[in-house]
Amino acid sequence: MRIRPLVSLFTTLALAGTGVAAATGAAAPRQVKQPTATGAGGAVASADFDASKAGIAVLRGGGNAVDAAVATAAALGVTEPFVAGPGGGGFMVVYLAREHRVVTIDGREKCPATCTSRQFIDPATGKPLPFEEARRSGLSVGVPGQVKTWSNAVRAYGRKSFGSDLQPAIRVARRGFVIDPNFNEQERIALADLQSFTGSRKLFLTAAGQPLPVGSTLKNPDLARTYQQLAAHGPDYLYRGPLGAAVSEVVQHPPVYPGVATFPIRPGSMTRADLAAYTAPERAPTKVSYRGRDIYSMPPPSSGGITIGEALNILSGYDLSREPRAQALFHYLESSRLSFADRNAYIGDSDYVDVPQHGLLDPAYAATRRCLIGSTALTSPVLPGRPYPPYTGCTSAAKAGTPDNEGMETNHLTVADKWGNVVSYTNTIEQLAGSGITVPHAGFLLNNEMTDFDFAPATPSTYDPNLPAAGKRPRSSMSPTIVLRNGRFDFAVGSPGGATIITTVLQILLNHIDFGMSLPAAIAAPRASQRNSARTDAEPAFSASPVAARLTAQYGETFNTLTGPVLPSQSWIGNATGIQSLGHGRYQAAAEPVRSFGGSALVVDPTG
Repeated sequence: MRIRPLVSLFTTLALAGTGVAAATGAAAPRQVKQPTATGAGGAVASADFDASKAGIAVLRGGGNAVDAAVATAAALGVTEPFVAGPGGGGFMVVYLAREHRVVTIDGREKCPATCTSRQFIDPATGKPLPFEEARRSGLSVGVPGQVKTWSNAVRAYGRKSFGSDLQPAIRVARRGFVIDPNFNEQERIALADLQSFTGSRKLFLTAAGQPLPVGSTLKNPDLARTYQQLAAHGPDYLYRGPLGAAVSEVVQHPPVYPGVATFPIRPGSMTRADLAAYTAPERAPTKVSYRGRDIYSMPPPSSGGITIGEALNILSGYDLSREPRAQALFHYLESSRLSFADRNAYIGDSDYVDVPQHGLLDPAYAATRRCLIGSTALTSPVLPGRPYPPYTGCTSAAKAGTPDNEGMETNHLTVADKWGNVVSYTNTIEQLAGSGITVPHAGFLLNNEMTDFDFAPATPSTYDPNLPAAGKRPRSSMSPTIVLRNGRFDFAVGSPGGATIITTVLQILLNHIDFGMSLPAAIAAPRASQRNSARTDAEPAFSASPVAARLTAQYGETFNTLTGPVLPSQSWIGNATGIQSLGHGRYQAAAEPVRSFGGSALVVDPTG
């Protein structure tokens, strides 16, 4: 890691806007960072300018949407290392235009073979570990699924090779990129995690162990070499080779920097055999029909597709487009409240537990949940329903599910190509900076996805579908979504944000379909997230709005305005991207204009 110091205020502003190091003397790129782009030939929307450029480069080189999605994700592993990279996992949803078919790839991390339901129970006390103690440890690291997802996707649906798709990310890692305000704020939030481990301090912090200054340049030659080896040897370099040996070693023996953590750093048990046994299977997507569109998303182990689908089924009983906005948003919040009650009670890894997916997505079942919504906010936690036919009345189950502690930091990218193929891809290392552990000489952080399991049931007698087990994947909220109309691509969207992913995607769908907003406007609009809690989390712009005041006065909704010590980052919900089909091979790509200091939307041919 090499850092070039801040030159001047003018230089800082220029670097933040262009992503080009001042000392190179290179001409400004033809492409510029912008949240919306319209044109032909294909499109990419991601959180980062360099990553979007990597995807566009692959599209221009003859790759399709799958190739470009892998290139973009790999580049995000360089420029957004605290939310992305080969040490994590995710879910990819692909629309195959020629076949008019949607497929998904499950790249969720898996618990090692030694996992039991007591993975996060302190043997000294018999009680669950404090979250941060569990997270900043080898215990929290799951077998990474990212690389297997990339290689499987390219082999099955790409036009180029896996190694070719990694080349843009290799170039970014070698060349380096400029530290922007978003990167600096992420380091400030995750500072204790990065300071706790020797490799993370060396790669991501200054010599004094502090965040890298805005305007400096970070190079990651270790990650460039890792990608080179993956390009040369394929995924077996990780799952059956020397990189896997390094991963299992660092999980079992975390390289602790003394004097930072106020608790013991616990080792994990992942072995090379766990890595060799990993698979990233294809699964049938969830599908619901809503206002003449087919909404496709991820099935379990993600809860995203089912929870969004159930909420949409509930909302289909209201004409939101004709309702006053406060009433429509009241119905949005209550449908989400009810759907999250069912999510927590019933959804887990369907390879291990029986998930009543058919019932949860049955419009007849949604009617039994809709009838619970009256004229004022329900009292949370509301109880789950009974998603087993015959569905009767407005009854609820006897016990609530277990709430979870899913992290808020993820990334989402969306890609479309000139042939009409589309990828909606959400991936993550879970919390910001994951476990905090960097693989020595490999240049990437390891996930803490195993803390997405429930540590213990809500009560000893509560059924909990999301407890750890050997080889099991923890429940996720990732919701990469593709929407078809009359069997053809309409738009795609997704977001990071832990459990708020579900509400972010749901709110964007309503903004766009019901409220008639353009996709960029639907993404930019203020957000509120109701997840079966007493108060609804809301961004400051939502809490301060007249519609929020009406929701409180007329419907009894109450709001928790998000804030934190690192602002504005901790006041935002999500960081969405999406792509809209404009017909005749043209697309509109959209990213956030403000959240996370703005994302990057690009098209192959802006004049098309």
